Formats: sequence, structure tokens, C-alpha cells
Amino acid sequence: MTTSARPRLKPEKSNTDERTFIAEVLRAESAAIERMIETLGEELHAAVDLLDNCAGHVAVTGMGKSGLIAQKISATLSSVGLPSHFIHPAEALHGDLGRVREGDVVWALSYSGNTEEVVQLGHVLRSEGLPILAVSSNPASRLARLATVHLSIGNVEEACPHNLAPTASTTAMLALGDALALAVSRRRRFSPEDFRRRHPGGTLGVLLQPITEVLRFRVGENLPLIPMAATVREALRQADIGRRPGAMLMVDESGLLAGLFTDGDLRRLVLRDPNALDQPIASVMTLRPRVLRADQLVREAVALVQEFRPDEIPVVDEAGRPIGLVDVQDLIALRIIQE
Repeated sequence: MTTSARPRLKPEKSNTDERTFIAEVLRAESAAIERMIETLGEELHAAVDLLDNCAGHVAVTGMGKSGLIAQKISATLSSVGLPSHFIHPAEALHGDLGRVREGDVVWALSYSGNTEEVVQLGHVLRSEGLPILAVSSNPASRLARLATVHLSIGNVEEACPHNLAPTASTTAMLALGDALALAVSRRRRFSPEDFRRRHPGGTLGVLLQPITEVLRFRVGENLPLIPMAATVREALRQADIGRRPGAMLMVDESGLLAGLFTDGDLRRLVLRDPNALDQPIASVMTLRPRVLRADQLVREAVALVQEFRPDEIPVVDEAGRPIGLVDVQDLIALRIIQE
């Protein structure tokens, strides 16, 4: 039996009208956040206190679309140093209450504030002495009345043309969740190093590594340092150690970085003057090249490459002594920049 393909319906309006509609949706969601900012008051400090003082996990809960937002908020909390997990309100009432323990804080989301499963879960947990941070639109709702701290996002008009599908309201909840998580993170002085320990994988993990962890060319191993008094020819002989980087590092009498001479510099020099190999390399090197400090991160090397396009970047210690060289090809191999 064969079936015919479903015919495509012609759009009722032009692409221009569609773009206008999409822009209106985005403005509606943005407006919901702006109105929420005006609604919130001193209770924000109490909410941050409640989260900051949590000795256990933050159990975030919600039903339906609010439940999906709760999962994202929980993930954000965990990524910025607050242990957290999502708990489904209906499943919690049917055997999963063991996932919430003494010392935990419950963060409950319900736009109406009267979602039956969320309210029931709230009653059970409050009876066990657990504090509840509730987010809804209605300060007089059942959820608000049982909460330790209640935050109102206000009466939100959804971006949906029929004011039905949760859109602007869930955007407001998500934005508030991000803001509270970052506020607690800021209060706890959560550092980039703390963030890196929680994100060791993928591109983000690589970007947050110290630059010294990804160096392929290191002084004392496979990166010779060239004295400024050497000629170009002598410098090339000293640097001829097998596989070498695309640049040489010159140092002064104190061992401080004095300059950089790249393969590109050599090519241009020989093309301009074939007899130039016997002149001092100090006369043709790049003085005061851009450098990275040993305590900087890979992401700062990427930023330097993206802005100034160097092929090699010296890495120096606090005193200015070279310890290695970043080759842009190494960053490409790590898949954190493109050729």
C-alpha cells in the first residue's frame, strides 16, 4: 500500500511578516524579564542566603515545562559550585523522596503556584523541616504560602499569540535561575580554576587549562635559547635540533626574552638579501613580541591568536625568562581554533 506525501501548505503570510512575528516573540520574552526585575525586591537577598547556606544539595523541582527549566537550573547550579539535582515531583511522591535529605534546600517552580504535584511535594518536605525556595507568579498561591522564601516573576503575558504555551514565563524563570546561581557563585568567590575542575572535558575544559599544560616546545627539552650576539647563521645552527618550532627565541645576558625570529622572518630576509645570514640576529629579530605568562590559560592564547594572528607566542615566567613556545598549529590540533 502506498501513501502520497502530505502536501505542503502555503504560508499565509510573507517571510517579512514571519520575521516580524519572530521579533515580536523575542521582544515579549525580553519584556517579561524586564517586568520581573521591577517585581523582585529584598526577598532576593533571602533567596541567595538560603542557597549559600545550603549544607547539602539543592533539589530543584517542577512539573511540565517548569520541570524542564528546573533541570537546566540544577545543571547551572552544579556547574558553578552548588551541588544540585533535579527531582520529579510526581515520582518523588511515589518513592523518590529518599533523594532529598536533611541539609538540602528545595527549589520549586510553578508558574501558577498551584500545581498539585509540586504543592503536595512542598507540604511533605516542609513537614520534614526542609527549607523551600519557591518561584511562581502569584505571591498568594499555595506554593508561596508554604515557602520559606518566595520569589514572584509577576503576571507574565506569554509570547504565544493565544497566551497559552509557556514561553515568556519559562524564559523569566530560567533567567532568574541563572541570576541566583551566579549571585551565590559570586558570593562564594567561585574562580575560573574552580570552574575548570568541574568542566575537564571538551573544548571548555581545554580552554580553561593553564597554557603550560599544552606546551609542545619547552626550554631545556626541545627549545634552545639563542644569545642576542649570535648571527642569523649561528642561530640557525644552534636551533637545528631535529624537530623544531617555527620560531627562535633570543635572550639577553640575564636570560630574559629579548626577541623572536620566525621562519617567515628568515624567508623574507633571504629573499631580500641572500648574504644576510652573517648579520647579527639582534638586528632582524622582532623586539618585544607579544607573550603569555606561565599562569595564563589556553583561552588567553586563543584570544591573542584571534586578535593579532601570531603563528608563535613565547611563554615566559614572572621575571620574563622564556619557558616555552606556543605554536598556533598546536591550538589547531586541539580543535579550539580553526585554520
